[in-house]
Amino acid sequence: MAESTQLTRHIESYVDASSSSPSLQVASLNAVASLVKTDVLPLEALVKELGMYLTTTDDVIRARGILLLAEVITRTESKPLDSATIHSLVGFFKERLADWRAVRGALLGCLALIRRKSVLGIVTSTDAKAIAQSFFQYMQVQSLGQSDRKLCFELLDCLLEHYPDAITPLGDGLIYGICEAIDAEKDPECLMLAFHIVQSWAQLYPESSGLLATYAKDVFDILEPYFPIHFTHPTNADTPVQRDDLSRSLMSAFSSTPLFEPFVIPLLLEKLSSSLHSAKIDSLKYLRVCSSKYGAERIAKYANSIWSSIKDILSTYLGEPDFSLNIAPADGIGFPENEFVVEALSLLQQLIVQNSSLLVCLIVDDEDVNIFFNTIASYEIYDAIPVQEKKKLHAIGRILYIAAKSTVTSCNAVFESLFSKIMDNLGVSVSNIDSSANGDISSSQRVKIGFLYLCIELLVGFRELIVGSKEPALQYVIEHETCCTMLHSFSSSLFNAFGLVLAESADRCPLDPDTYIGVKGLQILAMFHSDVFSMQKSIFENILKKFMSIIIEDFNKKILWEAALKALCHVGSFVQEFHESEKAMSYGSLVVEKIVEFLFLDDIIVPFSLKVEALSNIGMTGMKNMLTSLQGMRKAVFANLSKVHTDLRSSEIAVQLLECYSCKLLPWTHENGGSEDFALQFAVDIWSQAGNCMVSSTSFEEKGLLYALMKAMKLSVGICSVESQNLIIQKAYSILSSRTNFQLKELERLPLSPGKYNISLTDEWIISLFASVVIAVCPKTLIPNIRVLVNLFIVTLLRGIVPVAQALGSLLNKLVSTSNSAENSSDITLEEALDAIFNTKIWFSSIDILQRCNGTSNGKEIVLTDICLGFANDKLLQINAICGLSWIGKGLLLRGHEGIKDITMTFIECLIPGTKSSLPFFKDSLGNTEEQIQDPLVMKSAADAFHVLMSDSEVCLNKKFHATIRPLYKQRFFSSMMPIFLQLITKAYSSLSRSFLYRALAHIISDTPMVAVLNDAKKLIPVLLDCFSMLTEDIQDKDMLYGLLLVLSCILTEKNGQEAVTENAHIIINCLIKLVDYPHKMLVRETAIQCLVALSELPHSRIYPMRTQVLQAISKCLDDTRRVVRYEAVKCRQTWASMSSRGLF
Repeated sequence: MAESTQLTRHIESYVDASSSSPSLQVASLNAVASLVKTDVLPLEALVKELGMYLTTTDDVIRARGILLLAEVITRTESKPLDSATIHSLVGFFKERLADWRAVRGALLGCLALIRRKSVLGIVTSTDAKAIAQSFFQYMQVQSLGQSDRKLCFELLDCLLEHYPDAITPLGDGLIYGICEAIDAEKDPECLMLAFHIVQSWAQLYPESSGLLATYAKDVFDILEPYFPIHFTHPTNADTPVQRDDLSRSLMSAFSSTPLFEPFVIPLLLEKLSSSLHSAKIDSLKYLRVCSSKYGAERIAKYANSIWSSIKDILSTYLGEPDFSLNIAPADGIGFPENEFVVEALSLLQQLIVQNSSLLVCLIVDDEDVNIFFNTIASYEIYDAIPVQEKKKLHAIGRILYIAAKSTVTSCNAVFESLFSKIMDNLGVSVSNIDSSANGDISSSQRVKIGFLYLCIELLVGFRELIVGSKEPALQYVIEHETCCTMLHSFSSSLFNAFGLVLAESADRCPLDPDTYIGVKGLQILAMFHSDVFSMQKSIFENILKKFMSIIIEDFNKKILWEAALKALCHVGSFVQEFHESEKAMSYGSLVVEKIVEFLFLDDIIVPFSLKVEALSNIGMTGMKNMLTSLQGMRKAVFANLSKVHTDLRSSEIAVQLLECYSCKLLPWTHENGGSEDFALQFAVDIWSQAGNCMVSSTSFEEKGLLYALMKAMKLSVGICSVESQNLIIQKAYSILSSRTNFQLKELERLPLSPGKYNISLTDEWIISLFASVVIAVCPKTLIPNIRVLVNLFIVTLLRGIVPVAQALGSLLNKLVSTSNSAENSSDITLEEALDAIFNTKIWFSSIDILQRCNGTSNGKEIVLTDICLGFANDKLLQINAICGLSWIGKGLLLRGHEGIKDITMTFIECLIPGTKSSLPFFKDSLGNTEEQIQDPLVMKSAADAFHVLMSDSEVCLNKKFHATIRPLYKQRFFSSMMPIFLQLITKAYSSLSRSFLYRALAHIISDTPMVAVLNDAKKLIPVLLDCFSMLTEDIQDKDMLYGLLLVLSCILTEKNGQEAVTENAHIIINCLIKLVDYPHKMLVRETAIQCLVALSELPHSRIYPMRTQVLQAISKCLDDTRRVVRYEAVKCRQTWASMSSRGLF
């Protein structure tokens, strides 16, 4: 009884819409559906309970009752129903279609039943036919609202899809009903369904003499007004249907049956001449799809018209090709992207594939093509060709390219007719080809550049046909076709022709198109598959020799040199990709080995940078070539390293080679799955060289060489496995132990005495190189004698050797904590290492802390943090200690270790002496503790330490070098430091301390992800403005100033920052006005002006009083030396000047 009462309440809540909210109605509907779905309430019982609501004379109640039943059936579609129940429901809902007041529920009910799956019980064909008959008898679709019309179309679509045999016998009634339903429909979602209905409907009557043939014109007349789709709805991600969706759906309807051909094709041809962009593009797309659907026989009668339209479009829209080897595609001529051209060529290819004989005849016999061949024969230089003739050249070239790549038949046809004509014009014909031993062009016959251009297009098309023919049988067919035979006959002549063009154009202007044509022609000729087109080995090798002669001899012709190198790279990549073994052998001996030999030529005329560029580019054509290049590079590196102490140029060469290895060769090898063997051997060899040859201190005066070696060492070690890294670090440790002035055992004695050791340049080099290994190793790599190394790093970082500090930070970042000691592979835990760094006593002589101590003079023992705070009374030592501590802190910060707190407090103590004791709770007398004033250089180092902590480093402590990085570490650090710095700035007594506090905070803000910064935008705005004032004084702070401007610009454009910006609008504008003419960095001026534009979006009353000042400041920027600044200034002036027409409120 209670359940019945509850059901009644749910039903009444839904049916009586006037007495319940929409959310309550939905809840009631879900509750009823749940009862039925879980078999608590049988569907038959629900129908009985709804009886009075389904038959009442109250239109509203009746409509809601029927809708409730339909919605429940929809929500319980996975519930099995017996055939009797389904039949009964079908009878009810189809009759309700006559009740226009309740039509929505009737449509929804019919749709839910039609959509049921067979295993759950489905509507019979007889019932489906009855639904369709009732629908066509009672439904006036276009008189309904959008949602009801959509249901109508969904119902029709489902009937056609699931019950085609049941509704086909409806005959004329079906066609009339569908036409009436679709006619004049405008809603995009309904149209998508309507077009699909036409497509499905057309499949019911495929015969040309069937019922659809009789009414094809009537159906087309309904569809025609929709082409082209004119879409007025907003185009955004929230719109369920976009214009392209509608256009594709209409295209499917047009192409659904060949019976539409007499009406569709003339319409599309007519629209090709339209000035409307969408009409022309859609016509090309529809023609391509409809041609493939209608068949070659039906389209043949339109071939002339379509061909003429394609020619016109190519002549009008095809742009000038880009004669640049850097931008052009690897195996073709590059053109500016144009949608009309792309679609026209796609249509042409479709027509050729469909009816190649007809289309090729049209091309070959075309009067314009033949006239053009006669015209272009008189031009020997590309730039001499008139503009209009160039357009024709490009258009015909694209047509020949498509004809050659489409089918074997079309390729044969254009080669037989047009390729032979081209070769005749070049002075080489089939009749005289055998009479010339080498296929040479007559000495009296100058090369005609237009025909060579067309040759390239034909060759590229033929090559793409071969590449696309992956089946061996088809490749065998192509191998014995006319096109292949002719190309084999003329290949020597083509080589000579392209070579002649290259020779004649080499001394012209750098961007001469003839040079491009010569290079591209030789490149394409060399890139044919041996399995299909077996070019003579001598021709392939002559092409390589031609390019190599340019590389070695014509280095002063930059464009030509780069073009030849690019072509060699394309040929090399092709040879490797398609496993051309014979060509690979020729390429290896004539190109790769020659390039390696080129490195060792003692020729000061050829810039060594070009040799290195050639080596790297050729190496990256394949793994085998890369290994040869790496071995050559290795020999060159060590040959020059052995001479650096006597030859300064050897040092410069070694640096270039190492940079090439680090930035190009090694990354490429690693990314392409190369072995780590070379990296391991190279790293070990560097240490062997360091141990055997690099003993003269003069070897290390060139810092660039040291940095290059360190970079190469880090990257080599970084890609190696743990086992390989163990081998490298053992080798490095043995050299460190035997080749430096340090006695490592003495470093175990405490306290440490930095003044005791005289660090030579050789020692610095070896220690720095060893540090680079420590930086790059994995956490599981076994580093020997870490306790001693920690002491060594402390001693050497105090001498200002930064890589040692970075290594120490990396070491702490990767060491295992005591809590995970079971995983520890080293002889020391993180906590022990931290204790050694921060609690080890360091002894200094009071006479001279950096001189050897005899043990009798007075001295003092202090720890590292004491040195940072100046207890050693040596400014340089203090700065070095702060630098070292910053990298140590970075290692801890990245892993989220609590030790970072003490380190940051040390830095803050350097900025404001006496703060450490007062944090985190500040005393009112903080200002009185600043009697001990620090040196400005020391304070600057302490402030810049926060940049080291927060910035992303490329040289250490990153993923590439296996650092441990805790997620969101920057955000956490920012959140903890912000309140401390804001209080310190407020309470700072001296302006010097305050300025360096601002500097430190600026580093933190600049390097923090913007998501975290925006949350504190209101507090940060005043700080940012003060930082701007401080940073404009020193040119060295220009990058930091730019970073903070980017932060401000993000705040200005985000909703979170709008309130804070609005409150400080006047101050911000005044600050930005001072930056619009900042002389030291263009990006600062540009960003400041962009910020002023963003500020113009603030409430008018807040910014209008500043309008005059802004316009005066911006007027000066209109004459800025940089165009981008002038452009932004014009936009800003227009924005602010337009405010005069807006009211204040």
